[in-house]
Amino acid sequence: MAAPPEPQDQAPEEGEGLLIVKVEDSSWEQDPAQPEDHGDPEVCRQRFRQFCYGDAGGPHEAFSQLWELCCRWLRPELRTKEQILELLVLEQFLSVLPLGVQDWVCQRCPGSGEEAVALVEDLQKQPVKAWSQDVPSERAEPEAAVQGSQAQGPPWRAGTRSRPPVPWEPHSRGAQLPALKQGSTRETTDTCFASGGKYSVKDPRVALALCSPEVSASTAALLEGVFQTLGFESCRRQEASIQGFRGELTRFREQLDAHGGSVGCAFVALVARPWQLRQSQQLVRELSRCKALWGRPKVFLLLSSAPGAVPEPGAFLASLGELCGRRPHWSLLQLLTEVFSRTAEESAGAAYCPVLRSSLRGALCLGNVEPWGPEPEPGPSAQYDLSGARAALLLAVTQGRLGAQHDVEALGGLCQALGFETTLRTDPTAQTFQEEMAQFRKRLDAHRGPVSCALVALMAHGGPQGQLLGADGQERQLEVLVQELSHCGALRGRPKIFLLQACRGGHRDAGVGPAALPWFRRWLRAPPATPSQADVLHVCTDVQGGSSRGPTPGSPNQADVLMVYAAAEGCVAYRDEKGSDFIQTLVEVLRADPKADLLELMTEVNRQVCELDVLGPDCDDRRKACLEIRSSLRRRLCLQV
Repeated sequence: MAAPPEPQDQAPEEGEGLLIVKVEDSSWEQDPAQPEDHGDPEVCRQRFRQFCYGDAGGPHEAFSQLWELCCRWLRPELRTKEQILELLVLEQFLSVLPLGVQDWVCQRCPGSGEEAVALVEDLQKQPVKAWSQDVPSERAEPEAAVQGSQAQGPPWRAGTRSRPPVPWEPHSRGAQLPALKQGSTRETTDTCFASGGKYSVKDPRVALALCSPEVSASTAALLEGVFQTLGFESCRRQEASIQGFRGELTRFREQLDAHGGSVGCAFVALVARPWQLRQSQQLVRELSRCKALWGRPKVFLLLSSAPGAVPEPGAFLASLGELCGRRPHWSLLQLLTEVFSRTAEESAGAAYCPVLRSSLRGALCLGNVEPWGPEPEPGPSAQYDLSGARAALLLAVTQGRLGAQHDVEALGGLCQALGFETTLRTDPTAQTFQEEMAQFRKRLDAHRGPVSCALVALMAHGGPQGQLLGADGQERQLEVLVQELSHCGALRGRPKIFLLQACRGGHRDAGVGPAALPWFRRWLRAPPATPSQADVLHVCTDVQGGSSRGPTPGSPNQADVLMVYAAAEGCVAYRDEKGSDFIQTLVEVLRADPKADLLELMTEVNRQVCELDVLGPDCDDRRKACLEIRSSLRRRLCLQV
């Protein structure tokens, strides 16, 4: 349900349990005219069915309210009479079926009355004996409901932030329509998780290698060996020019969709000159359109074929393949962190290494072991030494940003609990952003003892190209602020954490999967949509960054940096009067398990954010959000031992 127009200093209302959020709107984007509150169909339907006469002041008011709720639910101005009748009859038909038959039919999610009738007829044709194997009993229904609610893995800890849409209310003899049966359709995007928040990749894995003509045969052979070590049964190598990469990837996507079966994981390796790989995000978006991979992990590996590339592609691939063979229980993020440590380059007194960009929602284990099996050995033991001083800088624009003060308080309390000496500045101008970063760096360099870690949180409106807007409405490029800290000698070889709560564009992601289907299909509790940019791991190995002059300080491939964005590239970030989804979820997850590896904790934060359905002030439809995690960490980072 769209939020009515609200002044920025007044909290928007919440509509019957659905989260009403305030978008991180930016001064560069003109606020569109906000539509009248027409109500969410699901909410209005429930309110229509559950309306009590005593809720109204009299018969005229009761009739008027029922009329309004019914119109908001069925939308006669948009639907034909036949469509409205079918929705009404389908609802009633499902409610009058015997309970066991009702559950069986609803699990198959009929989209029309004709489909529902055909399902009942098919069930009646089965032997009675088969019914007991597939139709849940009335007594088993609560257990089935619990299992369905845990399809995406158990919650991280009790009391975590969870704001799902209004659940389906019982409408027939207390029977609640169940979720889609696990594995019954490819559209069930949340069945890709096994227990413990790990991806289940039991379905076939497919791999594609796209190489420019100058790539050596030895590099190609090493790449194929890595694919086999990681358990990819179907591997394909194609030599093409950089102009042909997208065409080859499009054919690859079309083949996967035409195949019709489930795909556990896709791995795409691109081997070309650094300058040819700068537009790799277009290739990532192309594969993200693949329906067979909705909700499934997609891995992109970018390797430089330039002479003298650092790390040399063969060395990187050999290290990755060897580690995966010896450490099959490690997640891919753990493996890459160890490989980064081995292949980092020291240059001009600073370290530079490959960088990964992740929107994964769980641990991705590609070794030839079941990801939910017992782990005989832990992950990497090498971790950053955090025995020295820790410092945090929080810069937050709170004026005109509803709920921002809650973020400041929550994050400030977390930093102090984790032992960070915290500096807070609210409502900085664009120039103040730069000055505060410079002063923060000088204080760290002047510190007499060792500095073990620094955390910087930047919270503000965002611009269309990802820039930050100060309280004065002026812009400041994020890269300039990051570069300021890269000059800090006290932090050389030490972890540097950046948390960025701001819009990175104006796109509002509707997500992919069942929730993008007609709204009445959600009556049947189809699994929620997945953010369209989720489940991607993008690894760039070229530390030169495509520049013959070598890596520049503050570039994304500088080592020992963890940057977490509240939104994917080009997308809006969300918050409401209680704070932002990103910051509030992050605080809860880190407080619940501060001893865990920070990269794994951020992946869990992303999983929880991806589960949320949010509504903006200028949109009637649910929207999705996911984080972007960039890491060049070379060790485990645990903020509490």
